[in-house]
Amino acid sequence: MTTILEQGNISIHTENIFPIIKKWLYSDHEIFLRELISNAVDAIKKLKMVSRTGEYAGDTGEPEITIAIDKDKKTLSVSDNGIGMTADEVKKYINQVAFSSAEEFVQKYKSTPDEQIIGHFGLGFYSSFMVASRVEVDTLSYQAGAQAVHWSCDGSTQFELTESDRTDRGTTVTLTLMDEELDYLEPYRIKQLVTKYCDFMPFPIKFEGEQINKQKAPWKESPSSLSQEDYLEFYRYLYPFQEDPLLWVHLNTDYPFVVNGILYFPKLKPDVDVTKGQIKLFCNQVFVSDNCEEVIPRFLMPLRGVIDSTDIPLNVSRSFLQNDRTVRKIADYIAKKVGDRLKELYRDDREQYIRGWQDLGTFVKFGSMNDDKFKKQVEDILIYRTTYEGVGNRESGVGETELPAVQVQSEEGDVWQDVRPSESPSSGSATLDGKTYTTLKEYLERNKERHENRVYYCTDAASQATYVELHKSQGLEVLFMDSFIDSHFISFLEREYSDVKFSRVDADLDDTLIDKDQATEIVDPTTNKTRSEVIKELFTTALNKPKVTIRTEALKSDNAEAAPPAIVLLPETLRRMREMNALLMQQAVEFPEEHTLLVNTSHPLIQNLINISKGSVVQTSGPSPSAELATLICQHVYDLALMAQKGFDADGMKAFVERSNQVLTRLTQS
Repeated sequence: MTTILEQGNISIHTENIFPIIKKWLYSDHEIFLRELISNAVDAIKKLKMVSRTGEYAGDTGEPEITIAIDKDKKTLSVSDNGIGMTADEVKKYINQVAFSSAEEFVQKYKSTPDEQIIGHFGLGFYSSFMVASRVEVDTLSYQAGAQAVHWSCDGSTQFELTESDRTDRGTTVTLTLMDEELDYLEPYRIKQLVTKYCDFMPFPIKFEGEQINKQKAPWKESPSSLSQEDYLEFYRYLYPFQEDPLLWVHLNTDYPFVVNGILYFPKLKPDVDVTKGQIKLFCNQVFVSDNCEEVIPRFLMPLRGVIDSTDIPLNVSRSFLQNDRTVRKIADYIAKKVGDRLKELYRDDREQYIRGWQDLGTFVKFGSMNDDKFKKQVEDILIYRTTYEGVGNRESGVGETELPAVQVQSEEGDVWQDVRPSESPSSGSATLDGKTYTTLKEYLERNKERHENRVYYCTDAASQATYVELHKSQGLEVLFMDSFIDSHFISFLEREYSDVKFSRVDADLDDTLIDKDQATEIVDPTTNKTRSEVIKELFTTALNKPKVTIRTEALKSDNAEAAPPAIVLLPETLRRMREMNALLMQQAVEFPEEHTLLVNTSHPLIQNLINISKGSVVQTSGPSPSAELATLICQHVYDLALMAQKGFDADGMKAFVERSNQVLTRLTQS
């Protein structure tokens, strides 16, 4: 049995705690002004509450917070015309560190969501001592017959409480600033801090005779009261010199938690840092932080805008969030609202959805890879640009062939505008500005007879244009997966659709693209060699690259001259390994030395190459172009194939130009 030697309470010595508060309470000293203005806002809200309950029958007047500076006296003051304090309240709330008057007041009056009290920890007032050598409070309570009082403290544990001759209800906090903190006496600094922290507080903040805060918080307004221009103006104010956003989501709920906010989808750039949040966090319209990673799902980090919630638990400095169940629920709510907004846009305005897809697609794909709930929510609105040309090309708007209109209804029962069946979530093919978009489900269904469970895709519309056209010419549909996130998203799709094979157009060629009948054609009776064998020998000798595999095939084409004379193929497995290694090493993907050169034996240039190599060309003057010219042409054809794959470095380009001049010179001499 354990013997108890002594029981009691742990004592905290204020002379030890006060220096800690002064130095370490907040990471930024400038936060003191935010805290004092927050207290002033609370004082005005409290007066409104007691007035509504009938405890105060006097005139509350127009709410106002005033900031004043006196450079000669080195003082800065914040005044309000709120509830004020009695001497007993000063002793109770000011002298007892961390006794929050707001917390006690909330319990007594149970403030409504519209009148939320900001302070809950009782430490904000003491942030003043981080910048001031002396702090004074001059206050008069709303209570009838109350005596105005003056409280003063020099930053030690000693204070002085005396009567005051103040006649106006409210409170003034005056700071005598330390010499190293005198920049807070500069008008520009005051305006800068109010704009940063207090711009959207609900009451006017006045300085030097003018109001310096915007006061109106758009995210607290009803969405129906805001116009499109209101949303755009707010975005431009938050993020000046940025392109206008694609669309936005207005968050507004008070159950089971309070969350208000406006989130914007910006236009994205390939170098965007998806791990860095740009959404501003507010609590009761008070700025808290430039980012809120714990509240926003990871895949929505690139979003911009504002989130304001009284249910997000903050530590005493309001600088960091605590990761608890409520925060996770709020994050799930935000993700769902974003998904709902995207689905709504897909149904209501397919044209805008497609126009913004290059950027919206990044959010949707990144979200699908990182959040299973979100993936299920948006899987029917994932679209891809395609070479498919089976849908109609209406000049204005998006759509397929005309079909009877139907109404599309949301899960919540809201009815959207009449749309065509081809524009509903179950149908993915739509054309805009001559480009067709489809869902993966539509693609697989459309091509199940030609190439069941196989997807052909391209990752660079420019460098892979030759390969895309080759597939199109034989009726093979190709999807464009050319955004900077698609290299990761393709791997995700392969896991999701394990029975589907995804083939990049430059990885290998489908058998339908090759004319097998030309493979056995004899072109050299003396050796019995086929066209393919002779051409392979020519290229192998001319290039002399052991790591380049020469492959000869006759490519099908309605116009032989329009088909490429040669193309470079990158084996899928090897290419992916190199890309993965480059990602791990944080390096750019280099063009592989090991690759395949497929020479198109049905191209007229390649067929004439055999005659050129034998000297079977008409000469008028100059040296014979035979073997030497054939070598130059082989090298030139290889260079053109590399160029299509962006496989050139600076030295390669220099050699290509020099060789081009040689080829042209030889041809003009023949």
